[in-house]
Amino acid sequence: MENLRGSLLMTAAMLGFAIEDMFIKKLTATVPLGMVLVVLGMGGAIIFASLALLRGDRLISRDLLARSVLIRNTGELIGTVGFVTAIALTPLSSASAILQATPLVVTLGAALFLGEQVGWRRWSAILVGFAGVLLIIRPGFDAFEPFSLFALLGVAGLAIRDLATRTVPRAITSLQLSAYAFATTVPAGLGILAFTGDSIRMLQGLEWLMIGAALGVAVLAYSAIVAAMRMGDVSVITPFRYSRLVFALIFGVVFFNEDPDFATLAGSALIVASGIYTFWREARLRRIAGRAGKS
Repeated sequence: MENLRGSLLMTAAMLGFAIEDMFIKKLTATVPLGMVLVVLGMGGAIIFASLALLRGDRLISRDLLARSVLIRNTGELIGTVGFVTAIALTPLSSASAILQATPLVVTLGAALFLGEQVGWRRWSAILVGFAGVLLIIRPGFDAFEPFSLFALLGVAGLAIRDLATRTVPRAITSLQLSAYAFATTVPAGLGILAFTGDSIRMLQGLEWLMIGAALGVAVLAYSAIVAAMRMGDVSVITPFRYSRLVFALIFGVVFFNEDPDFATLAGSALIVASGIYTFWREARLRRIAGRAGKS
């Protein structure tokens, strides 16, 4: 029963993030990209900072200047800017599909930078997943979309974030990290505004509603994913992260008239299959290590 509840919560969280992505894409059709980042960053920082204060967490602490925290915030900034830009400039379905390669890049980074042992099976899964990404992007072909490289930038940034999170001091809470992560996107948005020459303007009624909905859904999705990871078996619940891609495909077709071709769907399938195998393999190795430690 715990696994069922956890799986449902994880799926609900992924639905929430997909809805947030949909609102962001709709917003960037009329609102400058840099301004969207500034408003979302400020709104998210205020929400999570308020939640942290209500819980009794300190927003200013020496621990928050730890090297791992600074690296995590930098990764969050790169990942958010890359992925939001990809959502704005490329089909939602393809950007979301490429994003699903993040766990594979995390496994790669853990092997290269954290000394984690990765066997040939997981290396093979990583290569298969990267082949799926190439199928979606198709560099050198007529279907190549240069702006899809922003999705790869997003994957790289989010992988840096996840790797750095593993070494963040335990005294720092998730709410503190989230507040600072959102705050870092504000100067990034201002930088984009300066680069593009766009200016901040007053949002219109529907735009305010979409910003509010995106932030509200993001907070609920965050709460759901935290709750999901605290119940049941991680190896059972974590693969449901990939349901975000299913929702993104549906939203792309329904709301943006997208028509993913066979290569995009095949590449998505390779990424999801390799990611699920990697999660399963890591869980199996942890169980074996746990039994060995008890013997």
